[in-house]
Amino acid sequence: MLNRSRYIVLGLVVVATLIILNLPSQTTVRLKLGIGSLFVPLFGWAGSVQHVSGQAADSLIPRQELLRANELLRQDNDQMRFRAMQAAETDRENARLRELFHWEHQTPWKLKLASVVLREPANWWHTVQIDLGSRDGLRVNLPVMTTEGLVGRISSVSLTRAQVVLLGDPNCHASALVENETRDTGVIGSSGPLDSALVEMGYLSRNANLKPGQSVVTSGLGGIFPKGIPIGKVVDSQTADYGLSTVARVKLAANPNALEKVWVLFP
Repeated sequence: MLNRSRYIVLGLVVVATLIILNLPSQTTVRLKLGIGSLFVPLFGWAGSVQHVSGQAADSLIPRQELLRANELLRQDNDQMRFRAMQAAETDRENARLRELFHWEHQTPWKLKLASVVLREPANWWHTVQIDLGSRDGLRVNLPVMTTEGLVGRISSVSLTRAQVVLLGDPNCHASALVENETRDTGVIGSSGPLDSALVEMGYLSRNANLKPGQSVVTSGLGGIFPKGIPIGKVVDSQTADYGLSTVARVKLAANPNALEKVWVLFP
């Protein structure tokens, strides 16, 4: 049955071919044009697909090139962020310097600005080194302060540097006065083991009228620190020596752990 159908189709193809060959030339041309027009859209679509595929292939960028471009962009972004950080730090430093020099002209003391350049690991909380020395007129026992308050005193001097012993160290005592109605006086001594900015104020009268938040300043006694330099504020107090005296804890106004710029005070 299948062979018969195949023979019939083959016969029809042969008959159609003979008919087309025997048609007039004009009719043959028209028939060819009609058949060709059926396939033109297919050829056009195939060409379009090939053109688009070529454009897509041309537009593809190798993966390694994309990775390199991404890395360059990341580096540029990091550099811009770093420059922005530098600019912000420069602005902050300029603002601090303007504030320091403005404050200098408002104080009654003769001052010289210095930078903290070193902290010794063995005595981190109690001494610092500054970038001024004997050639700048520094000598032992000159007071050192910040715009917030007293820091300590010069303990040793070389030609270009000086060591500052800070309040709270056993070798740096300061005669102090509480700004209250009774004007109680005492001596600033050592700091506690946990907080170097919290110092003890001893030798206060047993009748001292102390309250938290009262300001403490230098009294001018002792011959090293002039009167009126801020030291800190009273935190609390308690009786000592079997009730014969009072001891107070004072929070320093100048944080000894964050010293960058300090003033050396000249008489």
